[in-house]
Amino acid sequence: MTRLPYLLMSGLCFGLALSACTPPAPDVTKPPEGARLIPPGEGPDGGREGACYGQDTTPAAIETVTESRLVEPARFSHDGSTIIAPPRYETATRQVVTAGGQTYYFEVPCPDILTPEFISSVQRALAVRGVYRGPITGVMDAPTRMAIRAFQRPTFNSEILTLETARTLGLINYAPLPVFEPAQ
Repeated sequence: MTRLPYLLMSGLCFGLALSACTPPAPDVTKPPEGARLIPPGEGPDGGREGACYGQDTTPAAIETVTESRLVEPARFSHDGSTIIAPPRYETATRQVVTAGGQTYYFEVPCPDILTPEFISSVQRALAVRGVYRGPITGVMDAPTRMAIRAFQRPTFNSEILTLETARTLGLINYAPLPVFEPAQ
């Protein structure tokens, strides 16, 4: 009987030690690499006042171009009828951006909405639609972002949740912010 309190106490200490080793929860509002969330009032020209925006860059399409350059022209005999030395060519390969690499803006849910509960709802909504197969964690992790991109891809190629997608998923009731006219 005297061992039970000792075992309970050691289990409690072990549990506390493990919880102290747990890393802090990730920042669920952090956008993916190369993208950023823009706070209200700092949106693109012509953006809605008070709305939050995401900024992303389209992936660049890079093509490898191989070209032959004339290094030395052919040398002919004095009468021009015989080739003394053939032309010499050099092959050069370079990379060329053929498309993409452009920055664009789009309306997104503001960071105060992106709570773990909201992100759990995003994960459930994407799971029901067959694009998210991970656990419901409430964390905007890589599998969640991949599912967002897969769901948005037919019309929009980004792993940042757009306001329009949140509306489509039934997670946000969106209406333009009211415009207040000063009293006369």
